[in-house]
Amino acid sequence: MKLFYSIFGGGETRGRYPETLIREAIERAVDGTDTRLRLVSGYRRHLREPVIHAIDHVVALVDAIPSPLVADRRGYSAEPRLAAVFASAAAMLDMFGRDTALATFLATPDGSGAERVTALLLAERMERHMLGMDLVGDEVRRDVQQVTISFAGHRLLDPCESEQETRRQLKRRAFDHLLALALAQILATKVKRDDLLRQRDLLRRKHTALEHGGWSFDAPEGEPPDPAALEAELDEISAQLEALGTDTNVLHTHMEVVARSLSEAESQLWAEDVTLSLDQMNIQRDEGDPSARRVVMQELHNASGKRVVMLPISLAPRELPPREDFVTAAARYL
Repeated sequence: MKLFYSIFGGGETRGRYPETLIREAIERAVDGTDTRLRLVSGYRRHLREPVIHAIDHVVALVDAIPSPLVADRRGYSAEPRLAAVFASAAAMLDMFGRDTALATFLATPDGSGAERVTALLLAERMERHMLGMDLVGDEVRRDVQQVTISFAGHRLLDPCESEQETRRQLKRRAFDHLLALALAQILATKVKRDDLLRQRDLLRRKHTALEHGGWSFDAPEGEPPDPAALEAELDEISAQLEALGTDTNVLHTHMEVVARSLSEAESQLWAEDVTLSLDQMNIQRDEGDPSARRVVMQELHNASGKRVVMLPISLAPRELPPREDFVTAAARYL
């Protein structure tokens, strides 16, 4: 299974795709869910329109992401979205310097000489209701109900030397995320027989492996997997599934789940604008409050109830603090 290649070429126009893209997307939809769907007569015809619909949605979703923000010290001072998401310019650059995906890219031939890098910054928005002090007119009042906005889990996705390449990779990721959601729906179907329970266990292993391989916008758990080992694991799972034989009813059910999920891509993965009025302490204020700055961000949602704020950024690797290795850090405490 080719896990890390992209079916997108980077110049797709919504509604006008080469036949090669559609064909590869259909095969990727099968690879990403249940490879035995190829045993269903006419599987390409059955999945064609749902896949095209999903591609339409993915292209529109990623193309609607705004132009990258310049994420440096000067950009931090001028851009309220960066100031809302990070406590300081130094904290922002420190986070970039510690990001695993960025470090991996910078270690490649393309990344090692890059003067600028484009990536998508994700962070989880949290609200905290608390009692604080506030100035009302000329009077300082205590125990005032306040809502503080904070952001956590900062991470970078698909860092590349060009914005076009980052968007291409994000389209692949969004399409793959739809497939991961479809596979999760397959796992949610009720099974009773022992052989079906075995199939579900294998599909659950596959779903976990795909999430480790980056088929999602979720934060990875643990160390990133070795690509070759991950692909070998997925090939083994597919072989075990095929060895179990086929149940026509089961495969048709899986086909319907995949087709329906892709046909309803808008309700599986979508972006919404979030408008906040925040003061310098990230406390929510009324829109007319002179201490508030208006912050508009895009937030990505999926059908499983997860949401993250998205900020496209452009950064200069030379401005990042040096990445400290764990051995050097541990030596301080010895």
